[in-house]
Amino acid sequence: MKNLFNNTEVAFALKSDSQLERAYFLFRMIKSEPLVRIGTAATKFALKSHLPVEGLIRSTVFDHFCGGVTEEDCMTTIDKMYTKNVHSVLDYSVEGKEEEKQFDKAKEKTLKIINFVEEKEAIPFSVFKPTGFGRLAIYQKITEKEKLTSSEQEEWDRIIERYEAVAKASFDKNVPLLIDAEESWMQTAADDLIESLMEKYNKEKVIVFGTLQLYRHDRLNYLKKLHARAKQKGFKIGMKLVRGAYMEKERERALEKGYKDPICKDKKATDKNYNAVLKYMFDNLEVMAIFNGTHNEDSSYLMMDLIDKSDYSRTDQRLWFGQLYGMSDNISYNMAKEGFNVAKYLPFGPVKDVMPYLIRRAEENTSVAGQTNRELDLIKTEKKRRKI
Repeated sequence: MKNLFNNTEVAFALKSDSQLERAYFLFRMIKSEPLVRIGTAATKFALKSHLPVEGLIRSTVFDHFCGGVTEEDCMTTIDKMYTKNVHSVLDYSVEGKEEEKQFDKAKEKTLKIINFVEEKEAIPFSVFKPTGFGRLAIYQKITEKEKLTSSEQEEWDRIIERYEAVAKASFDKNVPLLIDAEESWMQTAADDLIESLMEKYNKEKVIVFGTLQLYRHDRLNYLKKLHARAKQKGFKIGMKLVRGAYMEKERERALEKGYKDPICKDKKATDKNYNAVLKYMFDNLEVMAIFNGTHNEDSSYLMMDLIDKSDYSRTDQRLWFGQLYGMSDNISYNMAKEGFNVAKYLPFGPVKDVMPYLIRRAEENTSVAGQTNRELDLIKTEKKRRKI
């Protein structure tokens, strides 16, 4: 199975020739850091100035990385992917909001998605981002053990209520809930809240999943301590494993404030950390569930190999692979064809509101040069195979 991910015919089976050309154009653009920087600035200016650019954005970068504007809008893409046994995780990707009404809207949107997906086999999870439900500054104060003012305490209580509402709905509807991770200086508050929900709702099976960003060198130790508490209290652990999305920001802040860099020293150390956590969770699968959220081929092969050398089925619901829509189709579609559980994160939302997500996606792809080059090589191979 070692060359499984080189099969571009399977990877791009759902892409028309014109969609393949668009993908090639986009990744060529993303590969250039100056172009990404200029394009980002121009896009922000155009949207802020209410210039008529949404149509252009929608037909290019938005349609490549997003499923649509609404849940219903995404169903064509969801149904199409499901014909190839690739599931979807509907991700309301509106970022950077700071108002209570926006946090309530995100909660209501998540509840709507839980109801929406209850009977849809193609959409096995719901998801939300901690700062979608409350201000980063509140999480940070709690993480840093600072005393909250009375109004801030009320604000935090509302955040807890939002988490509780979606976790209870997920439990009642039997729809597993993925909760993302963010910056290290706010994450402990989110982790503690997620653990309390695991203790409440993960008694029989995993409903609530946290996220481990494994470019952080402390995460295996955190997981082991969580495992000890879970054994003592009798609950199961669900984790989405990712490498991480805030490396430059994390390193700059650690340097500026004079504390130890929380990020692994290099990619090799990150890969070693990632695979160690993956193996640890797999070895404890009787009380854990894994969402292996990776674009890394070696980490994908590792879990496939662990599954096939065990007594677990490839369709065991405690074992999932996940990638982002618009990226790593060579991993997603080839694994799905082999019968593994695969889901694509499918972002959606109003074009203007989803732009922070899309800009972050472009910047991340630019900083991970190998990823962009791999996408381009695969697209070129498929173009050559199709003779276009």
